[in-house]
This record gives sequence, structure tokens and C-alpha cells, in this order.
Amino acid sequence: MKSINEDIAFATKWAGTAEVMAKLVTPISNMILARVLTPEIFGIVATITMVNSFADIFSDAGFQKFLIQHEFSTKEKLYKSTNVAFITNLAISILAWLIIFLFRNNIANIIGIQGLGNVLAISCLTLPLTSFSSIQIALFKRNFDFKKLFYARFVGILTPFFVTVPLAFVYKNYWAMIIGTLIGQLFNALILTFLSDWKPRFYYNFHKLKEMLSFSLWTLCESLLSWLGNYGGIFVIGIYLSNYYLGLYRTSINISNSILSIIISSTLPVLFSSLSRLNNERKHFFTVYYDFQKNIGLILIPLGTGIFLYRDLVTGILLGDQWHEAANFIGIWSLANVFKLLLSSYCLEAFRAIGKPKISVFIQMLQILVMLPLLYWGAQQNFQILYLIRSSICIILIIFSLITWNVIFKQNSLKQILNISPYIISSIIMYFIGTLLQVISNSYIWSFVSIVLLIVVYFVILTTFFKEDRKKTVKLLNSFYFKIKKRTMNGK
Repeated sequence: MKSINEDIAFATKWAGTAEVMAKLVTPISNMILARVLTPEIFGIVATITMVNSFADIFSDAGFQKFLIQHEFSTKEKLYKSTNVAFITNLAISILAWLIIFLFRNNIANIIGIQGLGNVLAISCLTLPLTSFSSIQIALFKRNFDFKKLFYARFVGILTPFFVTVPLAFVYKNYWAMIIGTLIGQLFNALILTFLSDWKPRFYYNFHKLKEMLSFSLWTLCESLLSWLGNYGGIFVIGIYLSNYYLGLYRTSINISNSILSIIISSTLPVLFSSLSRLNNERKHFFTVYYDFQKNIGLILIPLGTGIFLYRDLVTGILLGDQWHEAANFIGIWSLANVFKLLLSSYCLEAFRAIGKPKISVFIQMLQILVMLPLLYWGAQQNFQILYLIRSSICIILIIFSLITWNVIFKQNSLKQILNISPYIISSIIMYFIGTLLQVISNSYIWSFVSIVLLIVVYFVILTTFFKEDRKKTVKLLNSFYFKIKKRTMNGK
């Protein structure tokens, strides 16, 4: 158990470091792009990304999770399966790109970007590139080697700043974002291939392919449903919304996700890898799960509450005045997304980790059956009703996930809510105090001062009224204090 805890800590450290770096650099480039490019351009890019991501599902074919979860007796057998997965991914991705290239104009007309068929085809050149990197990523995750993933992630973080932003000033259209993405994927593939111990070689075995496909079929179905959840709405509402509102819709979700992803992206892969290794040790399995949920809830719940409370400030800083209509959606979606992560996404990772992706597929299928008709109706009303519906669907997904958790693991789902209840209560009190502070002034200086005050209020409430969380909170604060003190002393 000590070994797995050390692996988790090390992996989370490097995954978290990558996300911290992303949050230091990415917001700057996004702030510039949002002021140089219009919401209409973001809407066009979102539509192109929808097609690209759909094709990418088939090029991965769910092999990543097979390589992470499957137990191999020797490294040689692992590498043979890896090679089969790589060649299959590459072949499918090239085939997918050829299909998109041949029917590019027809596809462009169907998805509402008439005349941009060539743009679509060039954008989808990322497909072969991602097939190079996806397999190496799986091997690094399997070995908890998130340090090497950090290096590739770091280059990807810098690409928008040094490539996309300058191109935006030159072209002032979608080409800046498309070329930036292509260059970022190219560097990512090259770096991961260089750092990986495994190197592609010509070996193929149809028996191994069959074994992987039998495992990955449900994972592939799950990926398709996940795509429908993320992008299906864009296709449905694109029938009624202009590129302007489509840009607002997708960018609001992206901005919110990018703020929260410093925690989401650095914990979900680590949780999946950890629980996969503890599949046969259910006591430790649940200990790791609840500890993860509690540790992340400590930070994530007040963060989501804060974004909702200061949604106008967040939108104004990150996007600028031309995006003011997105503020309410960013705030509401951030708050809903926090609870979706803690009470649904973690559940789905646990189901996948015990080798039951069918459950995750079933839950997401139920969500989509509810979501798409509601979005279709909401898009015919107005943008406000649309984003309220989209955010409320998170609650439906949470309910489905918790009911299934109870059935599969025979554990009371209420335990998950109680596990994070101190942070919910503290955040609610923090919110009401924050609304009173906003009455005093809405200036930028006072907003930042009040944010600091609310952080203090949140931790004071936790350490005063919740004894069980006092040690955890004090330990976290001490950790931050000693890290800052150490860096200050090193600086001297």
C-alpha cells in the first residue's frame, strides 16, 4: 500500500505541475486570442474540432485503457501489444483523414461551415499525429511516469503563446488556431516518441488485435458517447444558433473547463491508474477513492463557488468586453461541473478501473438520451434557456452515477455527499458573505481584496466547525507555508 501511495503522490505532483504551468501560460494566450478573434471564429473552430475529435475516437479505438489496465507477464509482451495498437491506430487515423479529405465539402455543408472544406481537411491532419502520441501516453500513465508527460505537456502549453497568438495578429481568422494546433500536436508526438523506451517496429498479430478489441469495444462505445456529450450538442444547437452564439456556447465551456482542469486533468488519470492497480484490494480501493474525492473537494468546491460569484470579473479578465453574454454561463457551468467531477466523473473512473466500462457506457447513454432533445428544444428558445438546460444536465448525470454506484459496489451513495459536505457548507457560507462584500464595491481592487478575505473565511470555517477536517486543512496550509518559505530562502 505504501508503494502505491508513493506512486500516486509522485504522479499527482508531476501531473499537477503540468496543469499549474498550463494555467500560468494558457490564460495569457487565451486572453489575447479572445480580444483579437471574434466569437464567430471560435464557433467555426469549435465545429471543425467536433469532426476532428469524432474521427480521433476511432483512431484510438480504446487501446489506451487496455495498455494501462491489462496485466502483462513480461515487458516483451507489453511491447508487442503496444506495437499492434500503434499500427492499428495509425492505419485507422490515415483512413479517417482520407475519408474526410474526399468528402470535405459535403461534410462542411452538413455541419454548417459551407465553403470551408479545405480548412476542415487541413485541420484533421492532426489525426495521424495523435496516433503517434496516444500509445506513448498510455505507457507513461501505466508506469505512473507523469514526469515525462510533463515535458511534452510543457511544450504543448508554450505552442499557443509562441505560435497561435502571433498568427492571430497576422491572419485574424481561424487559421491561427488551426496551424497552432497542428504544430503543437507535431511537437507532442516527436517529444513523446523520443522520451519513450518503446519505439515503433514492424510487428503485427491479429490474435492480439482481437484480444484488445474485445476489451476495448465498450471503451470505444463509451468514447463515442463521451463525444456526443461534449460535441453532439454543438451539432444539434448549430441548426438554430449562429456561429456567434455557438462560439459563446463552446468558449464558455472551454474557459470554465480550463480553469478547473488544473485539478481535473491532474487527478483523473492518476485515479484511474491507481484504482486499476487496486482492483483486487477493495478495502484499499475505496480508501484511495474517498481520499481522492475529499482531497480534491477541499479545493474544487470553493473554487467553483468563487467562479460563480465572480463570473463577471472572470469573464472580463479572461475574454474581454465582447464576451459579456458568456459570463452567466461560465459561472453556472463551473459550479455544476465541480459537482459533476466529484460525484459522477470519479464514479465512472472507478467503474472503468474494475473493468466494467459497460456501466459507464450505460450511464452516459442515459445522459445523452435526456440531453440532446433538451438542447434541441433549448436552442429554439434563447441562449439563456440553453445554457441553463446544459448546466442542469450535470445534476441528471450525478443522479444516474450515484444510483449505479450503490447497485454495483453495494455502498450507500450518500457517503459520497457526506464525504464532501464540510466543503459544501463552508462554501455556501462563503458565498453569502461574498455577495455582501460585492455590495460595497464592484471595482477590480476591491474584488481581489474580497477574494482573499473569502479564502480566509472558508478555511476559518473549516478549521473551526469541522474537527475531522481540521487536521487535513492545517496540513494543507502548512504545506503551502513551508513551500513558500523554502522557495523564499532559496531565492535569497
